[in-house]
Amino acid sequence: MIFSQSQSETAARLLVKAREKKLKIVTAESCTGGLIGACLTEIPGASDVFERGFITYSNAAKSELLGVPASLISVHGAVSEEVAKAMAEGALKHSQGDLSIAVTGVAGPGGGTPEKPVGLVHLTSVGPGGAMLHVALRLGDISRTEIRLKSVDAGLILLLRLLQ
Repeated sequence: MIFSQSQSETAARLLVKAREKKLKIVTAESCTGGLIGACLTEIPGASDVFERGFITYSNAAKSELLGVPASLISVHGAVSEEVAKAMAEGALKHSQGDLSIAVTGVAGPGGGTPEKPVGLVHLTSVGPGGAMLHVALRLGDISRTEIRLKSVDAGLILLLRLLQ
């Protein structure tokens, strides 16, 4: 098993909830590089709920695949609430999904600034009717792997919260 038991259990609960509500999930991931999608698809039977995942690591990919305006990235930076929101909305617009999660952050070890330090991660989830939740994690300069895995946890929980 690639993911922790806790992550797998959360992913399984999320898939059950989405299945009950007949909702398809789509991911838009930057710093996690597809780990949220991988965690969901680790669960047998995920294919009836997981619609697709976008790995948009570069700014160009965010714009080309999700329709995030380059000007938004230029003004706010790729690691921002505004870009996470645009990624989540773009994921729904460019898929057959009903529920999205987007994540963008600074996983380190380099790349941090005083304004956007290593460990800053923005996650936004958008659901039916435009319902939206956002969280900003400030994980500190822990390891790159820990930042990415804690972001997976936060993304799964945010999706679950949106389904409540």
